Amino acid sequence: MLNETPTLAPDGLSYRLLTLRNSAGMVVTLMDWGATLLSARVPMPDGSVRETLLGCASPEQYVNQAAYLGASVGRYANRIAKSRFTLDGKEYALAPSQGENQLHGGPDGFDKRRWCIVQQNDCEVLFALESADGDQGFPGNLSATALFRLTDDNRISIEYRATVDQPCPVNMTNHAYFNLDGDQSDVRNHKLQILADAYLPVDEMGIPFEGLKAVAGTSFDFRSAKTVAQDFLSDDHQRKVKGYDHAFLLQAKGDVTQPAAQVWSADEKLQMTVYTTAPALQFYSGNYLGGTPAREKGDYSDWQGMALESEFLPDSPNHAEWPQPDCVLRPGQEYVSVTEYQFTAR
Repeated sequence: MLNETPTLAPDGLSYRLLTLRNSAGMVVTLMDWGATLLSARVPMPDGSVRETLLGCASPEQYVNQAAYLGASVGRYANRIAKSRFTLDGKEYALAPSQGENQLHGGPDGFDKRRWCIVQQNDCEVLFALESADGDQGFPGNLSATALFRLTDDNRISIEYRATVDQPCPVNMTNHAYFNLDGDQSDVRNHKLQILADAYLPVDEMGIPFEGLKAVAGTSFDFRSAKTVAQDFLSDDHQRKVKGYDHAFLLQAKGDVTQPAAQVWSADEKLQMTVYTTAPALQFYSGNYLGGTPAREKGDYSDWQGMALESEFLPDSPNHAEWPQPDCVLRPGQEYVSVTEYQFTAR
């Protein structure tokens, strides 16, 4: 079902909203601006419905928030240090968007574009976007698609694809924030499991400053499920960024059939399992969510939503030594990244 709201987007046209439904009664809403996930409502056994995604009250509010709520981000998700990288002997200077660094593809990244609706039905929608040579400083023309599918087993599947006509780092993800309690509660009361043996320490600006570290014996060990609160802010690596905002190198190594992470609501009545072909997950505990317009009551506060962003490790264009696939996409190749969020109600 396609709806249009009268308020206009920055390009002077209406936002286009789309609704996906499955046989289990789950309902997911998206919009073409930023190929953004707006809402994911999961039916519970007691007859209630839980909203699992953070979101704004209206489409136009998404343009005025800086948290990337539910948006598709690219060309390169996460941070690139000093907004530059060298590829095939040539240095490229990117448009900075967070201090001297580039975050989530630049000040005019894919989250701030209108994606074309290629096709849609009740259970899926395919968006497409063209990015010209030099866009935000990146080389080459890039063609991207984003396929969102809602399956009958309450799984939101997101498949990003891209091709280029010049070599370019590509790292697309969705920046959904989850709160499985269904209200504006403290997400640190959720239980979390991340099936990863290593994480990447970062400085105060989120830039990696040393290599991967083993999670064993640290507050970053989520191999066994624990509440986010249990070891929150208990070490310097967290305190630098006001909580968790770190990439974890996954045990699944791109096997989408193996769980990458699991989350449980505070009452443990709703569980979410994450699967991905990406090598890493960025776990962000919503440390700077305060002031972001909320769907119902005023603004969100810090730590009221968590993001689990599938991706290459941050600043990968400057770190070929990291044990993951090459983040550089070359002509004749296709970038494909699939991530699934599956909800199970009890």
